[in-house]
Amino acid sequence: MSSIAENVARLDGGALPELLSELSDEDCEALLYDWEFWAREKQKPPPGDWFCWLVTAGRGFGKTRLGAEWVRASVEGASPLVAPAGAPERIALVSQTIADGRDVMVEGESGLQLVSRPDHRPKFEISRRRMVWPNGIVAHLYSSEEPDQLRGPQHAIAWCDELAKWGAPEASWSNLLLGLRLGSRPRVVVTTTPRPIALLKALVSDPTTVVTAGSTFENAAHLPPTFVDQVSRLYGGTRLGRQELDGLILEDVPGALWTDEMIDTARVGKAPPLRRVIVAIDPPVSHGEAANLCGIIVAGVALDDHFYVLADRSCQGLRPHQWMHRALAAYQEFEADRLVAEVNQGGDLIEALLRQEAPDVAYRAVRASRGKITRAEPVAALYERGFVHHVGCFKALEDQLRSYTGDAADGSPDRLDALVWAISDLARGQDRNPRVRAL
Repeated sequence: MSSIAENVARLDGGALPELLSELSDEDCEALLYDWEFWAREKQKPPPGDWFCWLVTAGRGFGKTRLGAEWVRASVEGASPLVAPAGAPERIALVSQTIADGRDVMVEGESGLQLVSRPDHRPKFEISRRRMVWPNGIVAHLYSSEEPDQLRGPQHAIAWCDELAKWGAPEASWSNLLLGLRLGSRPRVVVTTTPRPIALLKALVSDPTTVVTAGSTFENAAHLPPTFVDQVSRLYGGTRLGRQELDGLILEDVPGALWTDEMIDTARVGKAPPLRRVIVAIDPPVSHGEAANLCGIIVAGVALDDHFYVLADRSCQGLRPHQWMHRALAAYQEFEADRLVAEVNQGGDLIEALLRQEAPDVAYRAVRASRGKITRAEPVAALYERGFVHHVGCFKALEDQLRSYTGDAADGSPDRLDALVWAISDLARGQDRNPRVRAL
């Protein structure tokens, strides 16, 4: 750490403004680019003779800045104008795509160009996919979509960004490692939001790897409060949040019909025009705080026969007329074509209740004659084939899909049941309404 940064670090908050006002412009700039002063402890390289520093952390943790600063420190040493002794002759920068490497690792707000002082910034030669520092050190940009580009070139160090998203992770990683043979101490830093892929799990268990795990909220002071509030509200406590925010490597639940990948790849921002919409109800047998949920799911089918989950209006503790009001409100909101309800336990009482509230609503009673898993398997198969999409994130429903195995200990999957009834009814294609609706 520079003497300026050391002096600033020793001050309490009251004396800091006075010292800063006395600094020259040159000193202020030096402090601004002193990463040792600004970095949190988890953003500093770990001690020891490690080969791979694996940083698995939530979004917004500061992974990109960490990787860029590690490369910058390796290049600059004491002076960015003279290559330090033992400096890496060639550096590999590997990302999911070349566009990702350019937009995030090189030109991003935490990328290599902006973390460097303006007069010491590396020049990015986009046509040659490389960066050249004033002291002559060169970094080459690679894409996981073209793993063979890493076959042959030699490097001294590497920074791999978002490895869990790479298109061909094993091939890219093996080609990279076979070329890490320059210098006396080859090393690689991996920065990624984790996913349970085989390569990531292998790196975690490798004795030459040091793992730094971190949460989005550790960097909350440098994130917009609205972002922190939104992600906490939408994803806090969910399986998706534990992965994307807490940075945890989560395994799929053995025996569950739905996996993380099936659900995550099903997500879209908006549904296309739909030709039919269903509101499905899986009613509880009682009410009150101890009662099961009333599953209420809205889904539609598009012109291309793909299915879209539009809303989860499930509720708990309400009396029958209250959850029926909730289902009918969804029916009106989405201009649904039919309301479907399981009647194994409510029987004719459900239709009687519906007719009291809305006598003209199209209605179909469905009765479960097979087990829940058996009924759900065809719907899960549609997800697996890419025919079902979630319009947004339904955290409670998705957690239930990922975790339900049919074991009695899993409880009653009310949201899942309502989803299965909705998609199954849409898949039958009965009473199709040719009217096209844009939601």
